[in-house]
Amino acid sequence: MHETERHRIILSAVQDRPMVTVADLCNLTEASEATIRRDIAALHMQKKLRRVRGGAEAITPPQFVGLAGRPFSVNQTMQSRQKQAIARAAVDLCEDGDSIIINGGTTTFQMVHPLASRRCQIFTNSFPIAEHLLKHSKNTIMLSGGAIYREQNIILSPFDNDVTRNFYAKRMFMGAQGLGPIGLMEADPLLIQAEQKLIGQADELVVLVDSTKFDNRSSLVLCPLARIDTVITDEGITDKAAAMLEAADIKLIVAQSGAAQQEDEAAS
Repeated sequence: MHETERHRIILSAVQDRPMVTVADLCNLTEASEATIRRDIAALHMQKKLRRVRGGAEAITPPQFVGLAGRPFSVNQTMQSRQKQAIARAAVDLCEDGDSIIINGGTTTFQMVHPLASRRCQIFTNSFPIAEHLLKHSKNTIMLSGGAIYREQNIILSPFDNDVTRNFYAKRMFMGAQGLGPIGLMEADPLLIQAEQKLIGQADELVVLVDSTKFDNRSSLVLCPLARIDTVITDEGITDKAAAMLEAADIKLIVAQSGAAQQEDEAAS
């Protein structure tokens, strides 16, 4: 990865959390620790960020840190390394000029960092995703209309005649509460309604779920397995879950986060 691209991703990352570690930045850029430390030092000298022990922080603190349910705190949640790897694999499917839909969620939010160096046309119902990409990338951003739900930080509209119907996408990227033989699952009827409209505007549906989501279940089905084209998950996926996707003719991409190896080393 070129230095300019690394710097853009680093500056993007420091805006979504109070402090970003060297390890986080190595994971996001796939660069060595020594390279990241040099990058941080250079950006610190340029007064674009502040170098701190073990990482870096923004010169101007993120505006929305601390709001309930905000995905910007994803680095403090479980499976954060896996989600970052999944998001990188998702952005690898995108090319400059593509029209894509990104649904709100903690895993899809991690796409903002590798997208910082791309130029796509992006439609999203996530206020944090739109706000971050608007500030830290040159992508074209469109937001859906409706009410902002603070806890999930997504914008939902119960109406059929909103701007969603006017956007066509090559791919839609989305997460889910659960994924099983019956399909993608969510818990809220309004969320189901809004996401089904978005799915209808994309040729391909790419689902981003960490491996724990294969054990989750909900009372509402968002869409059947037959509607899904690709699933991106981490190396924790079981053989049973992989076989389920293969039987449904779904392309499986396993993003290597290195988390499992690090956990084994820590335990030994």
